Amino acid sequence: MNEGEYDERRLRDFVAGRARGFSRRELLLLTAAVGVGAAAATTGARPAAAASPIVKPLPPELFKVHGTNAETRWSALKGQGYHVPIDRFFVRNHTSTPIIDPATWNLEVFGSGLRGAAEHFTLRDLKRLPSETRDVAVECAGNGRSYFTSQQGQTVSGTTWGLGAVGVARWRGVRLSTVLRHAGLSRDAVDVQPSGLDADFVSGGVDLGPVRRPFPLRKALDDVLLAYEMNGEPLPADHGAPVRALVPGWVGIASIKWVGRIEVSAEPLFSPWNTQFYRLFGPEFPAAGLPFDRQVIKSAFELDPGTTLPSGVRTRLTGRSWSANGPIRKVDVSTDGGTTWRRARPYGATPGGVWQRWELDWTPAAGSHVLLARATDVRGNTQPDVTRHNTLGYVFDAVVRVPVTAV
Repeated sequence: MNEGEYDERRLRDFVAGRARGFSRRELLLLTAAVGVGAAAATTGARPAAAASPIVKPLPPELFKVHGTNAETRWSALKGQGYHVPIDRFFVRNHTSTPIIDPATWNLEVFGSGLRGAAEHFTLRDLKRLPSETRDVAVECAGNGRSYFTSQQGQTVSGTTWGLGAVGVARWRGVRLSTVLRHAGLSRDAVDVQPSGLDADFVSGGVDLGPVRRPFPLRKALDDVLLAYEMNGEPLPADHGAPVRALVPGWVGIASIKWVGRIEVSAEPLFSPWNTQFYRLFGPEFPAAGLPFDRQVIKSAFELDPGTTLPSGVRTRLTGRSWSANGPIRKVDVSTDGGTTWRRARPYGATPGGVWQRWELDWTPAAGSHVLLARATDVRGNTQPDVTRHNTLGYVFDAVVRVPVTAV
């Protein structure tokens, strides 16, 4: 179930002609497009999209908007509890949020990995099956991308996220394993691939079809959830309504929104979203790119860069740290640009061990200061000072420098 090993194996399968996905000509065109970061969207025969790419309100005090995407401002999470409220949960869209009627929606499960014909499930059908509630993080692989440029002076392409392309929510739905068994799994099944109902995605002049990303059957039968509720409410449109996949521990693109079809295959599957996009490219990497195993370790202060604080007054700095490799063991904070460090105090419950909230009291002197937070997880992974550069700006894990001023 190792994401990086799986993606690397599927690329080898495709090159050897053992995997089904799209043509080699399209692969070459897409490779060229990835090299220049070219991407555009077009509307195919899909449910109607909203008038704007995102449906919910995006007030500037809660979000920083990046085209079809919206990044959560960390200052908006101060005092908000463990779970990110829906009204400030980040939005990652490849095109636009589709508006889908839950009463007419149905899920098609099909493919050579089933014993018989395709099966269809309505939302009501899914809700009749045993449900499960889980605390799961969703994080864009490009979270922190802007710091490659602003902090390391390196050129990258893609959405210029700060650290706000991540969120933890309480999701309720049905295990994918339950649905697959109802559909009738064959002993020959090897791969499972959900596809979204948003508009087809076009990159470099190549229509790549619906957003989709395969994972191995073993992962599908382990912990993947088909979620229809978020934080106790029906799943909102921007977050995948009526139903989305949640793939714990894998990068956010694996958690396909607006799922309409799930292919169960007896042969390896290939998708641009695990073999060309969401790979590490650059001078230090192979020409075909290097898969990354999973998300990394990060920390964020619950304030905006450039914040002004009162000098000579004790201030409580708060933040959150998280790692895909396990719970956070400790967080060290510097208020002087890294010259000295102090241990932050952890607080609050950590359902699912997804991220850790922390705090530190500080009385700033008048003038400019640089805040840093450095986390270490239970496996000993610690945030580095510098992240290895890749041209698409993925998996930034370095300690982020946050300037503030005290007056």
